[in-house]
Parts: sequence; structure tokens; C-alpha cells
Amino acid sequence: MRSRLLIVLTALAVGATLTACGKESSTAADAAKKAAMEAADKAKEAAAKAGEAAKAATKEAATATTDATKDAAAKAVEAAKEAAAPKK
Repeated sequence: MRSRLLIVLTALAVGATLTACGKESSTAADAAKKAAMEAADKAKEAAAKAGEAAKAATKEAATATTDATKDAAAKAVEAAKEAAAPKK
């Protein structure tokens, strides 16, 4: 009789332990899912900011290139005028 009672109590203890671990693992899985979603959101924000920075940098580079092209064209026109002018 005592051995049966011991077996039943052991089974209850093991069952309670497994149930508790199951609840904790579910909670841990929920926390991991939440953390993964937050990390994905932060990565999305970082990608958007990087895209905006790249867009701004491209615009600045295009402006600088346009300015340099205008300067080079003006110098080329001036050099052509000097070359075409009669020499004294």
C-alpha cells in the first residue's frame, strides 16, 4: 500500500513539475516572440533611416556633380574663346 502511495505521489510531483515547466516554456516562447518582433521593428526603422540618409547623400552628390559640370563647361567655353581670339 505504501509503495502505491509513493508511486502516486511521485507521479503527481513529476506531473506538476512538467506542467510548471510547460507554462514557463510557453511564457519564454512568448517573450522570445515579442523580442523578435521588437528587433524586426527596430531593424525596419534603421533601414528606413539608412534609406533616407542614402537619398540625401545622393541628392548632395548630384548637386555637387552638377556644380562641377557647370564650372568645367564655363572654363571650357572660356578656353575656347581664348583659343579662337586673334593673337597679338
